[in-house]
Amino acid sequence: MEPKVFFKNSKGNKLCGVFAGPFSDKNKLIVLMCHGFSSTKNTTNFLKLKDILEKNHISSFRFDFYGHGESEGLFEDITVSEAVNDILQAIKYLKENGFKKISLLGSSFGGMACIMAASKISDLLFLVLKSPVSDYPDLEYTTRGKKGIEDWKCRGFTHYEDDDKRLRLNYSFFEDFANNDAYKAAPKINIPTLIVHGDKDTEVQPKQSMKLVKLIPNGTLYLVKGSDHRYTKPEHAEEMLRVISEFIINMKNKAVS
Repeated sequence: MEPKVFFKNSKGNKLCGVFAGPFSDKNKLIVLMCHGFSSTKNTTNFLKLKDILEKNHISSFRFDFYGHGESEGLFEDITVSEAVNDILQAIKYLKENGFKKISLLGSSFGGMACIMAASKISDLLFLVLKSPVSDYPDLEYTTRGKKGIEDWKCRGFTHYEDDDKRLRLNYSFFEDFANNDAYKAAPKINIPTLIVHGDKDTEVQPKQSMKLVKLIPNGTLYLVKGSDHRYTKPEHAEEMLRVISEFIINMKNKAVS
């Protein structure tokens, strides 16, 4: 059974995380996995990826952001800044527990938070971004339109709908974008970075990743042809998982040599 642990963010809220793989060897690589918006640490693709990594003797630590899954907090209060802080606290937790070779993997919203976190830390091994959001204002204006944003500001909150979920989301989420510019942060990321994006993604347009990769000094972009944001078709999910796992395994081998 995977060990479940709790650590605190800077506000004192408990965040829930889970270890997988040969985590008892603190000198080996560990991948910190950061999920998407309104999602959890236990998404299908995250579970498949951690299994692939485990088979290749690579440890992982995935956790729920503030207001998500088994972590404390209200979803409506989430912001990118909060998620970045959660990641930094997770890294601190891993370091306090003896882990030295830490890397980041972020999906969608988690990708945006990982970009910002990676720009603030100099000792990560590498970064993997799966369909990351790089420009939230563009995404929200495209999705809601100018009137939708104005209504959100006027009411102070809106509702975020995803599958069967309808969740309240405060306007502070939008206001916080001013504090997190991924394009400005990108040049500060000097570690090997892989970006994987579906070229038919209509939720987070691939043009964002095309711009982002040009700004990261050691960045590579892989487009999964025909794939949507969620890699719905099995062949697209398999391709995405293969590309990401091969990159991580290669990085592991370089770290050992």
